[in-house]
Amino acid sequence: MTPRDLPHGAVLRPARPGDEPGLLECIHQLAVYEREPDAVENTIERISASFFGPDPKAFAHVVERGGAIVGIAVWFLTYSTWTGAHGIWLEDLFVAESERGRGFGKALIASLARECTIRGYARLEWTVLDWNAPSIAFYRSLGATPMGEWTTQRLTGEPLATLGAALD
Repeated sequence: MTPRDLPHGAVLRPARPGDEPGLLECIHQLAVYEREPDAVENTIERISASFFGPDPKAFAHVVERGGAIVGIAVWFLTYSTWTGAHGIWLEDLFVAESERGRGFGKALIASLARECTIRGYARLEWTVLDWNAPSIAFYRSLGATPMGEWTTQRLTGEPLATLGAALD
């Protein structure tokens, strides 16, 4: 992805080393918005290793305005056995409250859609909290459709460790 100028003096670009504090700040702000202000365990060091280490598995596009990161789209690759093609999983989309309504969220998602089309990926997918009506309405305005038959499953903590140890 090449950097793109956006309205209001903003720039959309891939994240790069040095962006870690801005990424982490947006992650913290997202956690507050999603009513989980104490849930973030991530650190600048972990972001640096995950996004900019020798074999990155996570990626981000950012919107920078006035020297600050005001929006992020954090993503990673998926694979569909049905289509035989990769896709992008949007882990987090966030635009600072003071910057909303300027088209930055749409630009971030459009940048991921562009990655999909350029690379031949079949899907761009994400989840949204069922109470987050503003985001749901935004996603519908882009043409996104809900996957009503599917529910997200998760293993963490002790159940994850116990299951992982089952093969020992």
